[in-house]
Amino acid sequence: MNVAGSVLVDTNVVVAYFRGDQVIHPHFAGVTPMYLLWVVLGELYFGAQRAQRRQEQLAYIHDLLTYAVVLFPDQDTTEMYGQVKAELAGLGKPIPDNDLWIAAVARQHDLPLATRDAHFAQVPGLKTMAW
Repeated sequence: MNVAGSVLVDTNVVVAYFRGDQVIHPHFAGVTPMYLLWVVLGELYFGAQRAQRRQEQLAYIHDLLTYAVVLFPDQDTTEMYGQVKAELAGLGKPIPDNDLWIAAVARQHDLPLATRDAHFAQVPGLKTMAW
């Protein structure tokens, strides 16, 4: 699935984009296709529901969904999740479950992950991009 220029985006990168982070904006403009995991979408909706400007946040998500491709798990994803979780447990470096799903999908589809979370660097075989 890894098409040249494609990237999977983490929640913290999308939130920074929504907040107007000028470092992020050029990255979003130049990425095609941009992939978003169902877990990230859930985290974004959770944040929007708790936001003071809920409608504005929901509008940002709606706009994002006009150009981002949402990825959902399949049987191969669950196998990769188990593999990644076991690898990190063996290294004594667990990460949060939602981030395990993100790492699993990124590895499954050979997609680089745009993130600001340093713990993704612990995942063997995961390509990350610090946005």
